[in-house]
Amino acid sequence: MFDILVYLFENYFDTGNYPDSATLTRKLTMAGFDDEEITLALDWLSEFSHHDTEGYLAGLAESNSMRHFTKEEMEIIDTEGRGFIFFLEQAGVINPLQRELLIDRVIRMDGDTSSVEKIKLVVLFDLWIQNQLADSNTIEKLFVVSDSHQRH
Repeated sequence: MFDILVYLFENYFDTGNYPDSATLTRKLTMAGFDDEEITLALDWLSEFSHHDTEGYLAGLAESNSMRHFTKEEMEIIDTEGRGFIFFLEQAGVINPLQRELLIDRVIRMDGDTSSVEKIKLVVLFDLWIQNQLADSNTIEKLFVVSDSHQRH
């Protein structure tokens, strides 16, 4: 699924939008992706585009509380990934509500890709869907600054 999401981002980012599910399925099949993986990716993307914040506390976006990860979350999101989420929040790329949505979405992804790569992809998709990627400072914070942060 991760490869499909990367493919979608690489091929449709510049257009600012992606085609409907039927067209995407056809194009992804022609690109050589497996039908089951295509279905998983499109289902995840469909869920992703619905910003359902109903299950979260009101006012969470403005909260400044400290986040503790559950045992289950720590099994899926490694130390580096948790540190990166903290970095994104501290850098102002995401707010606490977006952090919670991010954690939920990363947990729903499958595969053995490192959690930092998953987190970056989820943040990119979220910002892309919200049309917030036009700001080059956001992309710089996400990749340039975070890459140097991870080297130290």
